[in-house]
Amino acid sequence: MKDKNTRPVIFAILAAILYALSTPVSKVLMAQIPPSFLAGLLYLGAGFGMLPISLAKKSGSAFRKIGQKDLPYIIGMVILDISAPVLLMIALSKCSAANISLINNFEIVATSLIAYFLFREKISGKLCFGITLITVSSLLLSFEGTESLSFSPYSVFAFLACISWGFENNCTRKLSECDPSKIVVIKGIGSGSGALLVSHILQEEIHLSFFVIGALILGFFAYGLSVYFYVSAQRSLGAAKTSSYYAIAPFTSALLSIVVLRELQGVSFIVAFVVMIGGMVLVTTDSYLHPQS
Repeated sequence: MKDKNTRPVIFAILAAILYALSTPVSKVLMAQIPPSFLAGLLYLGAGFGMLPISLAKKSGSAFRKIGQKDLPYIIGMVILDISAPVLLMIALSKCSAANISLINNFEIVATSLIAYFLFREKISGKLCFGITLITVSSLLLSFEGTESLSFSPYSVFAFLACISWGFENNCTRKLSECDPSKIVVIKGIGSGSGALLVSHILQEEIHLSFFVIGALILGFFAYGLSVYFYVSAQRSLGAAKTSSYYAIAPFTSALLSIVVLRELQGVSFIVAFVVMIGGMVLVTTDSYLHPQS
């Protein structure tokens, strides 16, 4: 029984660590690859990377088959996974990777509120206070310096990405009884192709190089395996709680951004970091584990 309770938590944490790689490495790749095209490559790397794993797995009774009733959630998942990474890459192209990494925690707020209002998942007072702290911290990170207190317009794209992923997480939750590898393949190939179409419509200047291969590899680990573990965790924990454990991803990503990209941070970042840690502690120690059906 203990292993069954521990495994989904481990899966959620693994998903977070793998995803943490995406922001700092994407920032490096963005020097050679435009935003929408990069978003497409990340998801295609996830989809095609997981395809052999999905085909090699034997269909068992542990997962239910994807049926017609799942179609609305699949369509929603794919569309939202086209918009979210494109919006995030646009924000990342103009903002600090460390700041964007922490703002990504706003996804917890969006996921939890959507889960509560649309799918009637329970949210305790402790979790509510935690997501309030995360919201305050995210807003603080959106200001360009404490002197002018001018709002960074590009941070809006990061918030919109988080909201898109909040809806997407809840769509994925409805598919969490299906084989996670198949969900990743559908999500990756469908959303990746859509993002490449957006890149074509925007007429982004594209130069094929070894950076493209790097983006595909990053997509497999940060989006493919990460989503696989995330969906596996959602089967037991629910959308809101899985996102709570997933909260370590932005912190890990922010620290990696500071170390790898050598991004110097001011007082506002430090304050936001501390406040967000408080929010993360509250949401990850919330005793409510199982979602309402």
